[in-house]
Amino acid sequence: MGKATGFLDTERETIPNRPPLERIMDWKEIHAHRSDEKVMEQGSRCMDCGTPYCHTGLLISGMASGCPVNNLIPEFNDLVYRNRWQEALERLRKTNNFPEFTGRVCPAPCEGSCVLGYIEPPVTIKDVECSIVDRGWEEGWFTPQIPAKRTGKKVAVVGSGPAGLACADQLNLAGHQVTVFERADRIGGLLMYGIPNMKLDKKEVVDRRVNLMREEGVEFVTGVDIGKDSEWSRERLAKDYDATVLCCGATKGRDLPIDNRDANGIHMAMDFLTANTSHQLDHDFDGTNPEEFNATGKDVIVIGGGDTGTDCVGTSLRQKCKSVIQLEIMPMPPMERAPDNPWPEWPKVYTLDYGQVEAQALQGEEPRKYLVMTKRFIKDQDGNVSGIEVVDITWQKDEAGRFSPVETEGTLRTLPSQLVLLAMGFLGPEKEVVEGFGLETDAQSNVKAEHEHYTTNVEGVFAAGDMRRGQSLVVWAINEGRGAARECDRYLMGSTQLP
Repeated sequence: MGKATGFLDTERETIPNRPPLERIMDWKEIHAHRSDEKVMEQGSRCMDCGTPYCHTGLLISGMASGCPVNNLIPEFNDLVYRNRWQEALERLRKTNNFPEFTGRVCPAPCEGSCVLGYIEPPVTIKDVECSIVDRGWEEGWFTPQIPAKRTGKKVAVVGSGPAGLACADQLNLAGHQVTVFERADRIGGLLMYGIPNMKLDKKEVVDRRVNLMREEGVEFVTGVDIGKDSEWSRERLAKDYDATVLCCGATKGRDLPIDNRDANGIHMAMDFLTANTSHQLDHDFDGTNPEEFNATGKDVIVIGGGDTGTDCVGTSLRQKCKSVIQLEIMPMPPMERAPDNPWPEWPKVYTLDYGQVEAQALQGEEPRKYLVMTKRFIKDQDGNVSGIEVVDITWQKDEAGRFSPVETEGTLRTLPSQLVLLAMGFLGPEKEVVEGFGLETDAQSNVKAEHEHYTTNVEGVFAAGDMRRGQSLVVWAINEGRGAARECDRYLMGSTQLP
């Protein structure tokens, strides 16, 4: 513990974002930069408590409490405070393959379980992590780590999202020859197309890491849709590779099958986000927008919350929408922890994410409307969506004791909209991969593979990430990818030294 009174002397101060009305005019990352001295001050607030919860990575009440990859947080906080940045990076790399990703997009469950957070605002762990890794890239501390010896074993990793990349990185470190298959035209999966550029820069952050992995010996193949592409069947992979790790994500979005769902202008949120990022990258962020998935001049309604809903709000604003509203069927969270949500659980409290901050700055109020249910879509004579019919609801227990929505009389109304985006979560992996490999699934349609083992019912085939555990966080995907690599290495070699 570098400074015993750090948390008493220094108040919590997060890295500032660029002003909202400035940043919605471009697709650059929203984050501003902070001096090393400021970050060192924030690192001094870490108490190095006797029983730290920040790096426990537990599931409490179904939510992450602490860091799922078990980052050595008190250690790197102390090293940053002492101005020993390279050592801090070494600690960070012991547990996290891609801190430049989590330092930008992780919701920081570590901070929700910070012991200081029990009585004071928690340590800015996420900011410190991001500052460490960014300085590492700036100083040239990241160099290709090429295995001294190859095992002669070949592994196919299907999917290049955070789970797939983490798995490939670890397996390559163990000396196996790894090929990563991606159906899109660029490597990165969710990191490339599911998260907008203003949260995670594709060229400066994602491509930089992929290029380093390529130098280290990982092979990447794009444009191959395993499960749909007849050339790359389960049998072909089994013939050409000693093991296969499936990290295909939970990409099947939850739909809303109500009246007039077939109207033009109603899209799944991930289709909208993917099309926009693809267009922006293809056109070097020149100010144009994709033709079909274009919010310019339109009243946009986002149905659903979470990170995906927020990203739809932020993207619509940058496409110069006329207005944007975000509908939530659940009640507004409390301003402070509820009695049934104690520390160190993830704090289920009201927050304004970057997209809501931007909408509030532009429109005068935050875009979310709570306890609102969509009844039907309205379409014009040309088949285009022109609005949605909604009603306010309350949640009440039915005869079986289950909560269900009850409409509030007199609240039925129509909201104008020419673009509706469905961001209501995901239902699991796409069936083509599951059926193509003959995989068993659980009650939630996720691939059945026990946590910490990752073995499926098919010999030599492992599954990890969202397709195994369901929709989750990037940091959990990295955890799963690392774990699957460990068990795959054990399967191939009889033992493993991977963590």
